[in-house]
Amino acid sequence: MPTQKLYAGAKLRETRQRLGLTQKDFAAKLGVSLPYLNQMENNNRPVSTTVVLALAQEFGFDVTELSTGDAERMVSDMREALADPIFGDTSPPLADLRLTASNAPALARAFLELHSAYRQTHERLASLDEALGREDSRTQSSPWDEVRDFFHYCDNYLDAVDRAAERFATPTGTQRTIRDIAIDRLSALGITVADADTDQLRVFDRSNGTLYVSSRAAPETRIFQILLQLALLTQDKLLEATLNFANFQSDAARAIAKIGLANYFAGAALMPYTRFLDAARTTRHDLEVLSNRFGASIEQVAHRLSTLQRPGAKGVPFFFVRVDQAGTITKRHSATRLQFARFGGACPLWNVHRAFETPGRFLRQLAETPDGVRYISLARDVSKSGGSYGAPVRRFAIALGCDVKHAEALVYADDMDLTNARAYEPIGISCRICERTDCHQRSVPPLERRLSITPDERGVLPYRVG
Repeated sequence: MPTQKLYAGAKLRETRQRLGLTQKDFAAKLGVSLPYLNQMENNNRPVSTTVVLALAQEFGFDVTELSTGDAERMVSDMREALADPIFGDTSPPLADLRLTASNAPALARAFLELHSAYRQTHERLASLDEALGREDSRTQSSPWDEVRDFFHYCDNYLDAVDRAAERFATPTGTQRTIRDIAIDRLSALGITVADADTDQLRVFDRSNGTLYVSSRAAPETRIFQILLQLALLTQDKLLEATLNFANFQSDAARAIAKIGLANYFAGAALMPYTRFLDAARTTRHDLEVLSNRFGASIEQVAHRLSTLQRPGAKGVPFFFVRVDQAGTITKRHSATRLQFARFGGACPLWNVHRAFETPGRFLRQLAETPDGVRYISLARDVSKSGGSYGAPVRRFAIALGCDVKHAEALVYADDMDLTNARAYEPIGISCRICERTDCHQRSVPPLERRLSITPDERGVLPYRVG
């Protein structure tokens, strides 16, 4: 693929403003003229190599951040929103969407929020019998969607929370396990940890200062729940400060996000950043080895790998997703160019859907998206037992993957034919924004293509995509 020019005007402007410099002073430090800097900040010119080097030398800037951020996510989200039938059969060119995401990110976010509000209203009207008379029938994003988007646009990495968890998990001069550290910290607060034969994973009884953890849960789940409760009790100021920064629209979203932040702390304490990153590199990201080494589940390890985006110490940029048996995405994050559908299920050609058929096994897949980017994807079921006979089993599958250029860093890429173009399966994001014309699993026509229908012919699809 040809080398892409780097347009990062919004990030460049944001960096200058954070440093408190005028365009004139910033241009002087970067060694470029004022008009040239102005053109770069407005995406009329790509960021030059000279500027990239100057950013690193003058300000210690992690230049990899120039090619990441919200732009690709917003482009993907806008394409999916514009695939809504309400917009008809025409859509703005992809170049226009990229220009909007880069030059007017606030406008792009406003459009996405407006479309999300429309969807919420439409869904409420579709179930009018439930919506009538309810005081909370507001035209705004659901709290769950609002929290999901918060983590999505934070790159699923929260530096302050991550570093606090790492400091907690690696106290000076001790070789104790994270479980012992957590229990000792709770004990210092007058809280006792006790097992309970119950379906509830965690119950904190404030009246007697006892944290009950289900004995039916897996060991990694029990320690995770202990760490989660510890975060709620000892990191309240940090969590609240992060919530204030997020500026959620409702109390419900704020409450959901606080649990999400506590979950983040628990995962980061169970798998401290620096030690986990070193282990991931040493083991070539072997999920089973990492699971045993850190006492975490396969899902917890995969999720943690997708958060290793600390400036100056980034890991392999992974995508991570969890789906249920209906194909609905229940968790999603991507530090790669691959972005997931905000609504509905994932591409049926993706190996994550086949993981349910082979429980306990890893499935490997080489895949190529319509933009020509190739990925290596790993999928596995992560079904969760209820802990007793007759208890329902929660069935999920996860996928973890990255750009194939990082394949050497993954043990799962061994013996795969990475150079054979025919080894890559064609996958997409969702049918309405997928550009492929010959997909045998297509469920609806692509929005941006003309259709021709011939009554006397029938191929794989009942229409031809122009």
